[in-house]
Amino acid sequence: MEIEGEKVYVAIGTEGYDGFSTLQWAIRKWGNHGIRIVILHAANAVCKDYVFTPLGKLPTSSVSEEKLQLLDKSEEARKERIMLQYKVFCGRVEAQVIQIEKSEQPLHKQMVEVISNLGISKLVMSLAFMKASSLKSRSAISGTFYVLRHKPDTCELFVICEGQRIFLREETDEGLKDRSHSLRNWLGRKFTETSASSYPESLNQWQKCSEEIGQYADELLSLHKVEEERDGGGNVMSTELCIPENMDVAERIQVLKQRIQNAQETTQLSRRQANAAKERRGKAQGVINLCNARVEDLQTCLDMETLKKVELNKMLDSTKEEIVELQSELQEKRSKLNSTLELQKELSHKLHQSSSARAHAELQLEKAVRTRADMVPEIDELRKQRDVLQRRIDFCKEKDAIAKVSKMNGFGSDFKEFSAAEIIAATEDFSERFRLKSVCHWKNVYRGRINHITVAVKMYNPADERTLDAFTAKVKLLSQVQHPNILGMIGFCSELSCIVYEYMHNGTLQDAILSTGRSWKQKNQPLNWHARIRIAAEICSALGFLHKVKPKPIIHANLKPSKILLGRFNVAKIYSLKGPWSYNEPDVTLDIRAFGNLVLQLLTGKNWTTTVDTASAIKNLDHTAGEWPMDLATELSDIATRCLSKNRVAEESITTMLVREINDVKKIADQLVSNSELPVPDEEAAGAEDSSNVPGTFLCPIYQDVMQNPHLAADGFSYELEAIDEWLKTGRDTSPMTNLRLKHKLLIPNHTLRSLIEDWRNKRSTASVPG
Repeated sequence: MEIEGEKVYVAIGTEGYDGFSTLQWAIRKWGNHGIRIVILHAANAVCKDYVFTPLGKLPTSSVSEEKLQLLDKSEEARKERIMLQYKVFCGRVEAQVIQIEKSEQPLHKQMVEVISNLGISKLVMSLAFMKASSLKSRSAISGTFYVLRHKPDTCELFVICEGQRIFLREETDEGLKDRSHSLRNWLGRKFTETSASSYPESLNQWQKCSEEIGQYADELLSLHKVEEERDGGGNVMSTELCIPENMDVAERIQVLKQRIQNAQETTQLSRRQANAAKERRGKAQGVINLCNARVEDLQTCLDMETLKKVELNKMLDSTKEEIVELQSELQEKRSKLNSTLELQKELSHKLHQSSSARAHAELQLEKAVRTRADMVPEIDELRKQRDVLQRRIDFCKEKDAIAKVSKMNGFGSDFKEFSAAEIIAATEDFSERFRLKSVCHWKNVYRGRINHITVAVKMYNPADERTLDAFTAKVKLLSQVQHPNILGMIGFCSELSCIVYEYMHNGTLQDAILSTGRSWKQKNQPLNWHARIRIAAEICSALGFLHKVKPKPIIHANLKPSKILLGRFNVAKIYSLKGPWSYNEPDVTLDIRAFGNLVLQLLTGKNWTTTVDTASAIKNLDHTAGEWPMDLATELSDIATRCLSKNRVAEESITTMLVREINDVKKIADQLVSNSELPVPDEEAAGAEDSSNVPGTFLCPIYQDVMQNPHLAADGFSYELEAIDEWLKTGRDTSPMTNLRLKHKLLIPNHTLRSLIEDWRNKRSTASVPG
């Protein structure tokens, strides 16, 4: 059952006879079902090399631009006129026209897309429709089969040729080759059967009247014989009715009466003959009319055959052109094949030469290996001599360096006392643009540069005696406390009552993890979970160092994220220390509780004001840090809970235990990152080398990153040159690892370690490349 108002799409070109016959087929099949006809029309293919004019086919170059425009306008007008005729031809069936836009794709691929886009369920397509995109018959037939194969299953396709439906079927490989030939033969048979198939009503009418015409011809022959006989009889009668001269009057009267009676009979016979002749003339006129109609039908058939002959000639011309193109394409492919064969021969020759060169290189390499093996003992001997000379050089350099050390004013030789002029020059006379805004409630802190090093200068009020005492105590404390994770003092200025600190580029930890750090998060990546675990370990290491100071431990007493600064590589450093004289009896548990709260803030990104258990901390993990390993997050939460708990172990051992537990967590985290078991966000994705997958000797103790230019210091540890150089330039002469005084400040390039690091990186890069 057809759907009311269902659309039937009819794809036809601008060839009038083919278009009308295709529309007639569609209307005859569905016209009684209340359908709507949608005419799909595509522009004919236009050859760029020549144009069709009233004078024939001419090259494009021989026609002016104005003529081309006139021809284009004429062609467009013709198309619009034909489309209007198509709509009028549909009569009472509602019809509309959709123009298929020109595209670089072939028309058959466009038709598949149009079927899908418009949701076409019924498509009537003329076989000549594909000639709109190609004048080649083979391409048109191939396009029709392409649409048949690739159309959606929901679309019914009806292919019409000369007003009759043809049934297409999938072909085998051999059948596919003969598809165009078979279809062309079918068209030939159709042309020979046109007179019988196109006009069946005229043929049936002619057959019905043929018997009547034959009977009429027989009747004419019989009448002709009768007339001849009658004519012969009349002559006899006329001779027999002559009146003899010897008859009397009565006899003559009798003869005359007989003659009058014969004349009357003859008149009646003539009348009957006239009526019969009139009837014969009517029949003859009917036969003449029927013959004229048959002549007109035959003339129409002849005209159609002429049109078909023209179409066949066009198809023949297109086929010939296609054959010529195929021949040229075949010739081109043959030339390409010859070029490929020549290239193959050349490549074979080069491969042979390459194999010979490789064999020669292998021989040279083998010779080099033997030469190197012979040189190894000599190299070892030279290395021993070099080591002896190097020790002598180091001794001389150390001796010169010790001689150049200057003593400071009562605070030892570790730091430099700057003059007021140096401080003013470094801060551009304390310019307001150099003032650091709210550095953990510090005021009068300025950024400056001394000896090409960025520093932070904190001012004290020289008029306040208490402030001056605090300044003196602070200088004394910082001159005695040095650790990689404690903010170090570079020097001081007694004239201006200021202390020069190393500059921390990434601000406070509070800005990095809490909601107040929006500006930090805008210019930096959020701290990931691995970096937070490392920061916790660094802070714990600094606390362990402070709590072991003799004779009395040093406590911070105000440890929180705002009291922790982050360096260029997010290395954490504690600042704002207080000396042992700041309190009567040091309470280490204050720092332990503060550290527990700090770990919770690293886990959750929140500042907790109430007691938090492990479950609450795990539930509120800060997911901006990435995907936390749940076992490590649970372990850190347990450590924080124990630090905040009232039931604590003896104060003497709590810091040592805390350092050990945090370091264990850090080792596991490093192992997870190195084995790529958990993803690390962007902050350490590029620097994931600082995980435990990296040998510990490759990491800089200060930057905690794989070294690029390792240098050996007097404490026996290797550091990144930039890190240890900055450490020493700040005036320190102690080891960042042992906090013991260095015998000298000379730095020796560690070429062996650098070579090992480069080999390790090469192996990693090779292993990361998929095979």
